[in-house]
Amino acid sequence: MAIYGIGIDLVRVERIRQAMERHPQRFRARIFTPAEEEFCETLAAKYLSYAARFAAKEAFSKALGTGLRGAIAWREIEIRDNERSRPTIAVTGRAAELLAGRRVHLSLTHTDDYAAAVVVIED
Repeated sequence: MAIYGIGIDLVRVERIRQAMERHPQRFRARIFTPAEEEFCETLAAKYLSYAARFAAKEAFSKALGTGLRGAIAWREIEIRDNERSRPTIAVTGRAAELLAGRRVHLSLTHTDDYAAAVVVIED
């Protein structure tokens, strides 16, 4: 396995909660897909789940080498997790073009206060 890129991100859960409470519709519509919202809203610790997805999207953009400042959009990256299997990343649009079929590995972790994600993209 050759590594194309590695990305990591750490997010304070409180930061995400505050952003979502301050701008609930705008923040969600910009960052999360409908499927992600549907999943997170069913959980008791929904802000923790939102924070983990936020961290995963940041980590993915770092591993891809683009960042999230215009090269790809937040909603082109979807974190899929049904709590019974490992989380995965699905991409669309420009993110899918740049990924070009490469394999993606994702690991999420959290405490009550922080969520973190690591992404490895195989070449």
